Amino acid sequence: MKITDNSFIFKQLDKKDELPYELLLLADPSKKMIDQYIRKSDVFTALYQEETIGVVALFPLTKNTAEIKNVAVKTEFQRHGIGTFLIENAIQAAQSNGMKSVVIGTANSSIGQLFLYQKLGFEMTEVKKDFFLENYAETIFENGLQAKHMVVMERALKC
Repeated sequence: MKITDNSFIFKQLDKKDELPYELLLLADPSKKMIDQYIRKSDVFTALYQEETIGVVALFPLTKNTAEIKNVAVKTEFQRHGIGTFLIENAIQAAQSNGMKSVVIGTANSSIGQLFLYQKLGFEMTEVKKDFFLENYAETIFENGLQAKHMVVMERALKC
């Protein structure tokens, strides 16, 4: 698939809207884990030609910090800048809500995500050892590596 224009629409879902679990599960394979944070999050979608092609969940971690808990793009739309579009718009939403920083976590095996997040100004701040071993019943592999640890990254926002 080739996207010829960048006419993506960033839309916040209402609390009553149906959640795009098929997308959320691309980023987090545990519906149980998703259900622990999704209803307390602001959920945004990326639309392209009226089709939901991406999702991002922004969770209020503290009074001054929001966490991107989930960011996912439909497989056939990946590598077209939609993940960047979602993250940048989520950062703008957090900033508009008075947040001073945004954090995001990903697995040690998520090589592409680690690159993207650093490219978008996130810096590594913490490693949660054995996070995926202790919180997920199933073993997760990405890029030929087992997901064991969560790498936490943070980006300061302009006030």
